[in-house]
Amino acid sequence: MSSQRVLTGITTTGTPHIGNYLGAIKPAIEASEKPNSDSFFFLADYHALIKCHDPERVARSTREIAATWLALGLDTNKATFYRQTDVPEITELTWILTCMCSKGLMNRAHAYKASVDANRDAGKEDLDDGVSMGLFSYPILMAADILMFNAHKIPVGKDQIQHIEMARDIAGKFNHSFEELFVLPEAQVDEQTQLIPGLDGRKMSKSYDNTIPLFCSTDELRRLINQIKTDLREPGEPKDADSSTLFQLYNLFASSNESLKMRQAFENGIAWGEAKRELFEFLDSKLSAPRERYNLLMNDMAEVEMTLLRGAEKARAEAAPLMDKVRIATGIRPLTYVAPVSKKETSKQKELSDEELARIDEGRRRAILRQVQPLIDQVEAANDSKSAAQTLLSQKQTELESLKKKAKVKAENELEALKIELARFL
Repeated sequence: MSSQRVLTGITTTGTPHIGNYLGAIKPAIEASEKPNSDSFFFLADYHALIKCHDPERVARSTREIAATWLALGLDTNKATFYRQTDVPEITELTWILTCMCSKGLMNRAHAYKASVDANRDAGKEDLDDGVSMGLFSYPILMAADILMFNAHKIPVGKDQIQHIEMARDIAGKFNHSFEELFVLPEAQVDEQTQLIPGLDGRKMSKSYDNTIPLFCSTDELRRLINQIKTDLREPGEPKDADSSTLFQLYNLFASSNESLKMRQAFENGIAWGEAKRELFEFLDSKLSAPRERYNLLMNDMAEVEMTLLRGAEKARAEAAPLMDKVRIATGIRPLTYVAPVSKKETSKQKELSDEELARIDEGRRRAILRQVQPLIDQVEAANDSKSAAQTLLSQKQTELESLKKKAKVKAENELEALKIELARFL
C-alpha cells in the first residue's frame, strides 16, 4: 500500500484543552502510528501572529503545545514534528505562491469576508478597517505549509475546506505555468467527529471561555468540573445521560463497560454532586500519567527544543530540494545554470538512426575543429612541432582544471580534439 502524507498545523495562541486532545491530538497521534502513514505535525507560530500580538502568549503557547504532543506519546521517529519558523523555505515559497495568486481569490476567503461584513454591520466607512495583510493573505501561507511537503491529506474542520481548495487552485496554476512540482492536496473531514462540550454545554472553545485545560492541576480540574452546568433534577430522579455534559465528557474517555455503568447510574438518579465527583476522579486518573510527563517536559525545555530542531532538520531535508526545483522552474537560477536534457529530447535521440547520430557527431567534431584550427596551424608552423604540441596540450590541461561547469565541458571537447589532431606530431 502506498504511503499517504498527512499534514497538520497547530496555531500557537492558547493552552491545549480537552477538546483539542479529543478532537485533534489523539486521532492524529493514533493515525501517525499506522504503517502507511507519513505524518507531518508543525507548530504554526507564523500563523499565530495574524491575530495575536502578545509575544509572551505566543511563546508560552508554543512551549505548552510542543510539550503536550510529546507528553501524549507522539513518536518523532515515525512522524516529523517541527516548528514552522525553523523551516525558512516555507516563507520563501509563500512569496512565490503570492505572485501566482489572484487578489480575487483572497477576496473570497471566509475570514476576510467575515471581517468586511462585521465592518459593514458596524456602519464603518472603511470596510477593511482592522484587516491586516496577514489576515487577508494567510490562506497563501497555509498553502505554502501544505505544498512545501506535498501533503496528500489535510485533516480540517468544515470551516477550513475552502483553504484546502485555495491551495489546490494555487498549486494547479503553478504546475500549469511552470512545472508540475506540487501534489494537489485534499481536505480530510471526519464527519463522525463528536462535539466536545465545554463547561456551559456549548462547544469547548477558547472563544467561549469554557475550556478545561488538558494538564491543569488536580485542584484546578476539580474546580472546573464543579462549574459544569446541570439541571434541577434532585438526587434519586432519573437523569438524561445524553443531554448531560458530565456524561458526555465521561463517555469520551471511557471504555464501553465504563460508559454503560455510568449511564445506569444516571438512570438510577445519581446526584449531580456525585456525578461531578465521579467525572473528576475518572479524568484525573486518565490524565495523571501524561500530566506528569508534561510537567517534566515543561521543566526541560532544552530537550523539547532539541526535539523540534531535529524535526526541522528532517523537514528541511524535504523542503530544501523542492525549493531548489521551484526556484529553477520560475527562472531564479545560477547564471551558469544549464538545463538538463528533457525526457522528450532523450526519447527523440533514441529514435535517431546510427547513421544520423554519426552525422550529428561529425558535425559537432568539425565545429570544434574550427575553433582550435588556429592552434593546430601554430603547431604545424613551429620549428619543433613536437615540443609545441606538448606545450599546447599541457597549457590546455592546466586551463581546464580551473574552469567550471559549461566552460569546462567546452574546454574538454577542445582538448580531446587537439589530442587527436596533434597525435601525428607526438
